[in-house]
Amino acid sequence: MPVGIPPLGGPLGRSRSRISASGLTTFLRCKRQWFLGSKVGISGPLRPSQVIGIVLEDAFCGVMMQRPTMQIKTLSELKDWMHTLLPKAAQEALDAGRILWDEGIWYEPGTSWEDVEIDSFIARLENGLVLLFEEIESCYQENGGPYLELYRAGESPFEVPSPAWGDEPSFPVPDKVRNYELRSWAVEGQAMQWQSPGSAVTWNEALEIARPWTKDPRVHQPQRLFHPERWAAGELDLVLRWDGRIRLVDIKSGDPSSKFAESLQHQLRFYGWLWHETHDGQCIDGLEGWYLNGPHRIVYEVPQAAEYTEMTSEFSRINTEMQNMGSGPASMPVLPSEACDGSAAGCHWCSLARDEEGTWSGDELLSEITPLREIPLTVPSEPLSEIPVRVSVQGKFTGAWGPLPNHFGEPVLGAMLVAGGAQITVEESEPGTYPLLHDQPTGELVILDALPGVWRGAPRLYVDSRTRIMPVAQAAKEFEQTPLSLSERTTRIGLLRTRANVEGVVLSVRKRSGIRLDAKPWTMLNVHLWDGHSIVEVASFGSSITGQMEALRPGQTLKLLAAEMGWRAGLPQLRIDSRKTRLQVKD
Repeated sequence: MPVGIPPLGGPLGRSRSRISASGLTTFLRCKRQWFLGSKVGISGPLRPSQVIGIVLEDAFCGVMMQRPTMQIKTLSELKDWMHTLLPKAAQEALDAGRILWDEGIWYEPGTSWEDVEIDSFIARLENGLVLLFEEIESCYQENGGPYLELYRAGESPFEVPSPAWGDEPSFPVPDKVRNYELRSWAVEGQAMQWQSPGSAVTWNEALEIARPWTKDPRVHQPQRLFHPERWAAGELDLVLRWDGRIRLVDIKSGDPSSKFAESLQHQLRFYGWLWHETHDGQCIDGLEGWYLNGPHRIVYEVPQAAEYTEMTSEFSRINTEMQNMGSGPASMPVLPSEACDGSAAGCHWCSLARDEEGTWSGDELLSEITPLREIPLTVPSEPLSEIPVRVSVQGKFTGAWGPLPNHFGEPVLGAMLVAGGAQITVEESEPGTYPLLHDQPTGELVILDALPGVWRGAPRLYVDSRTRIMPVAQAAKEFEQTPLSLSERTTRIGLLRTRANVEGVVLSVRKRSGIRLDAKPWTMLNVHLWDGHSIVEVASFGSSITGQMEALRPGQTLKLLAAEMGWRAGLPQLRIDSRKTRLQVKD
């Protein structure tokens, strides 16, 4: 099965606590680039190439899902027919790209979607078909391959067939799709007609059999593979399997001369390992990159059976290193020894540095946004670095609930903690970060290193892998020989800080929207605020996104009063409460 059931109910089915192929390749290129981009979440300006890659891949998959409405007699006839599909597919991709581009807020200077030409889309789709035709012709020469008679008997050799227009799509979680059983997916003229057993394969059949599994554009749910232990995930582009072999293919809209091309071998190697882990130890037979600006088919060596165990250790170690990076507001800039040299593909913010004498380097992108290097704070604002990171509290658990959806729609465990006459909700910061929350002993407990926050006006504590919960007596004994006693380490529930007053320069703005597993829409706006020394993410969801927030642009000065404190992947995330948080903006 080329996809797995998403472990989360969140809007993207993604988690900053899981390693992915893109995260791995970024981490291998530049660790600080990964930290700032994937964990802190700061982005750069939108470029046309980013949008082109998304819409062209979808368009190419959509073309491959087409079936001829007539009997094809020659390869030349098949090529002619498929090429007639390209102008429409290219125009639809161009239109889809326009929508994505217009949803952007911050653009790379001097770029415009008007500069993107439909002829370039058609040319790259033609190049993609060249690579597909090679597979179809090979399938025809091998008389349909090993599965021809199985298909003719009305059976599929795969649990999830290659998607085609007219066939029912395969949703990872079909019970979340509204009216799934009542929908009709039939397309007139798209039904497949198989020949009688024993006859020679036709070109229609060769196309049907050689068609790879692709990400189905009709499926709004995540089409990813999830590691059984949930700490890794990856999304494949194509899976070729018509000849009895499993070959994983990644589609690139550019060419192998790109600075990012070096990362493809690591990306495909990760996919090969993830397939092995999710398919009962099955080893893949091929790894390929298909570059549409060419065409180019780049073939990489596949991992040997003995390598998979080593790869598990390698990726687990990298994931652990990822999750241990950073605590509290991220420092920015850093000392030159901690910054990168800016030479790796995708590096920009990660090269920003300032030495002990105050000399800046790697600040080209920053200079395009603001001339400021020190941001004066006004009352009652405080430095971002003073946002409370972790706290310890005492109390008794009086109830447990969950898993239930949090504000991201992810299922997490929760409980109520009571101390004296006060009580507070305790919740996992992300799914699975503290699976033993409901297995705590009765009596007085201490929660060490929890994350303080607030949700819908009520204080809340978030627990994760760095949090410890133990009986008070045990904790007191542990700290009796340390400079700070247990009582000095703990904070009364009623005195927990849950809001922050901050200000700084907006360095990036990004708005995203999509569809959840249950087909309900979601929207999220992210702003990254910088006070000259630290950077923190500011998030707003759904109806809390106001016109004032959507009008924010990099370079403006933003002051937030009574922003809610929250957390994501162990880092602070300030959130906008539309009723209590006040925004002040200066150009």
